[in-house]
Amino acid sequence: MKLWGGRFTKGTDKVVEDFHSSISFDRRLYRQDIKGSIAHARMLGKQGIITPDEAAAITAGLEAILADIEAGKTGFETGAEDIHMNIEKLLTERIGDIGRKLHTARSRNDQIALDIRMYLKEEIKETSALLVSLEETLLNISELHTGTVMPGYTHLQRAQPVTFGHHLMAYFEMFKRDIERLADCHKRADLMPLGSGALAGTTFELDRSAVADELGFSGITGNSLDSVGDRDFAIEFCAAASIIMMHLSRFCEEIILWSSAEFQFIELDDAYSTGSSIMPQKKNPDVAELIRGKTGRVYGDLIALLIVMKSLPLAYNKDMQEDKEALFDAIDTVKGCLQVFIPMIETLRVCKDNMAKAAQGGFINATEVADYLARKGVPFRKAHEIVGKLVLGCIKMGKSLNELKIEEYKQASPVIEKDIYDAIDIVKCIQSRSLPGGPAPSAVADAVNRGKLWLSQLKTVL
Repeated sequence: MKLWGGRFTKGTDKVVEDFHSSISFDRRLYRQDIKGSIAHARMLGKQGIITPDEAAAITAGLEAILADIEAGKTGFETGAEDIHMNIEKLLTERIGDIGRKLHTARSRNDQIALDIRMYLKEEIKETSALLVSLEETLLNISELHTGTVMPGYTHLQRAQPVTFGHHLMAYFEMFKRDIERLADCHKRADLMPLGSGALAGTTFELDRSAVADELGFSGITGNSLDSVGDRDFAIEFCAAASIIMMHLSRFCEEIILWSSAEFQFIELDDAYSTGSSIMPQKKNPDVAELIRGKTGRVYGDLIALLIVMKSLPLAYNKDMQEDKEALFDAIDTVKGCLQVFIPMIETLRVCKDNMAKAAQGGFINATEVADYLARKGVPFRKAHEIVGKLVLGCIKMGKSLNELKIEEYKQASPVIEKDIYDAIDIVKCIQSRSLPGGPAPSAVADAVNRGKLWLSQLKTVL
């Protein structure tokens, strides 16, 4: 008989039972469910709602079940529907009717809200730790390449010279924001909902704060209806995970481009590449491509959760059972991608000469000529026009700006002197862009040091 079967005179249809059951995916919450139940039982005992001996028996029974599950000695039943009822059934089988007292002053509605919050808090910490590891990797590589010249791009067209270290530090800033978003998400997951009951609390004198303290929550939720009807914290995580995946996807797209024969800026390690079943010469960036593809999967998880919740009246509705698979998939996907992405970039080889050679083409020092003219008093818009015509002439002659003779420069503008060649030297172009946040080696070194300081301070609170 179902634990809720008193109202019913007929058993659940087998098809409905399979359709209704969530144990196939919420079984991963067993640890949180048991820990939450132990805290609830202890509180019931301290409050005199059950006896201390009953609380002790329930606690011991739950601890034994946890040990057996982790040792692979205990399985779950589809007929028991979900992780909560499976645990309660196992407990009652072990300690008898005392086990039935565990659910006093509690509903599965506030129980699942507790379990998911506990689980998500742990996963946020694990995801954040992976992002910290990624940030450390980016700092290490950037520090080695503060002076490695490469072309910067807009519209995927060569634009201005930068350094590889500067380029990687842009991703450092992106993942820094991701860590901050997760920390913010953790704050809103860190409220304890147990005691909200099905929707209207309970008439028993519970000590919600004691349960929150035992389970490591910073506080308790403020409204019983919202406590069981809220999945904002799950949606917020999926939104943060989607942004993480977007950043990974952008990075992977560049890795795919850079490793191509057309760019040859990097070479991926063999351990993070694959071959072709028909073309023996191929070395494919499949890891980067797969991460790029999995980004859409996490976006789908976010959209699924938003759609599930978009029209639900308060408080709990069975639709909300659909929250877990999307949330679990987003967690698993983003963690799995980070776990393979970090060593992939740690082991890639940077082809400095190819980067430097590419930086010599595409007239990426044209802005420096315009700035040079502006410093000589030429209005910038006029300077822009002059340089545009110079570039057009170079294209027709098959020359670069560095190859123009001083006479050709003077035909374009009489204010140009021989110091123009210093102004358009690629390395000097980069060195002169030394404002905070710029690509100059000194600025990149400063950014790396600031990143190290930020990480060291972050580790004290993670």
